Amino acid sequence: MTTIDARELAAHLTDRSTQGLARDTARLVRTGVLPVGARLPSLRDLAFVMEISPSTLSEAWKELRRLRVLTGRGRNGTYVSASNLSPRPLRVSAQGHFSPSTRNLTLAVPDLSLLPQLDQALLHGARAEKLNSYERVRILPELEQVLRPDWPFRSAAMLATNGGYNAVYLSLHALVQPGSAVALEMPASMRILDILEDLGARILPVESDGFGPKPDALKAVLEQKPDAFVFQPVISSVTGLHCTAQRLSELGDVLSESETLIIEDDGIGEIAMAPSQSLGDRLPDRVIHIRSFSKSFGPDLRMAVLSASEDLVGRVQSFRAFSAGWTSRILQSAVAWLQADEETRAGIQSAGATYRERRNALARALRERGIDVPDGAGLSLYLPVHSETFALITLAAHGISALAGESFSLAPTGHIRLGTGRLDLGEIPALADIAKLAAATPFEHRADP
Repeated sequence: MTTIDARELAAHLTDRSTQGLARDTARLVRTGVLPVGARLPSLRDLAFVMEISPSTLSEAWKELRRLRVLTGRGRNGTYVSASNLSPRPLRVSAQGHFSPSTRNLTLAVPDLSLLPQLDQALLHGARAEKLNSYERVRILPELEQVLRPDWPFRSAAMLATNGGYNAVYLSLHALVQPGSAVALEMPASMRILDILEDLGARILPVESDGFGPKPDALKAVLEQKPDAFVFQPVISSVTGLHCTAQRLSELGDVLSESETLIIEDDGIGEIAMAPSQSLGDRLPDRVIHIRSFSKSFGPDLRMAVLSASEDLVGRVQSFRAFSAGWTSRILQSAVAWLQADEETRAGIQSAGATYRERRNALARALRERGIDVPDGAGLSLYLPVHSETFALITLAAHGISALAGESFSLAPTGHIRLGTGRLDLGEIPALADIAKLAAATPFEHRADP
């Protein structure tokens, strides 16, 4: 292990500002001057040699820890942990590679055979209004017109985005300051956790049960005055359980006593088999409601629409001008055609019913084997286990991959998530048998040597 001398390192750090120290240290790591595994001098020793405040250096190293370039702290020392300085979604990118023979249940995704044909929709989109114009329109009038009657509240403005997570990303970066506190329903989407961690947000977990986020948990978290609360108002993409209308009303009661921004992420959309709902009518100046169409129309028709007050939509639209100033008119028009087509709508409802049947067939099989899993809908099931690590190893030994509950939270949850959207009903009994083994205590099925 290489130990870096304080005076030697100080000679390379010419910019004494927080940003300059972080930038120069990152450059030294990238160029190999500070090799991976090297131990840095103590913060106080380096600050003394450089004649700067230890707090200035601490803030610089804090940023490099966030990027996973440095690791460790305190008496154990600080080490160079990586030379890859490109920000990336750590939770999503940490998922492994699986053999083609592995039954991959890590993905809560739609069945390709249940997605609508896009030929006619895309032909319609190719004739979209003002095609190839550089005018930064928020949303095509034909798309807004077809969505308004079914939208869960009378929003002042709408904005088409390049998918649901793009809408969440834009909203958080436009409206939440880096390092601010954000309340988040738990368990949560991995991508939203990645977005918040990349933003440097202080995540305040709001525990959920079988009916949605708990009002008492939210009330306690709101005492810390978070900038925003992010949750799924219809169905959890992790558990497959619905947020009830009563629970949503109770959450509205709690939120009405705060000034917190509310971001509603309806990532499952029309296959949730439940009415769309929102707090937008109660708190119109603070609610951003996002509906994704990827799960119902397919991921390559990457489209979502967010709605909010004129002020909030304007601020989000202003921020997105840093990148794609508008969403493809071809895709917007294609989604409008699909939304208006009765055969497509009927097919989406049928697909939602099929997904619900597959998920709940597994839930019933698990209950028959003594594991309490409630019915739900959508594309996933949250299996309670005694040990997440033991459960994943047990499944892997039987050729099945799944995700640990810790991927959707800030700590182990005593669950694993199984994607159910592509299950075959015929495989469910065997899968339930294996899941029972995975859910057991590590010593429950071990034979004596």
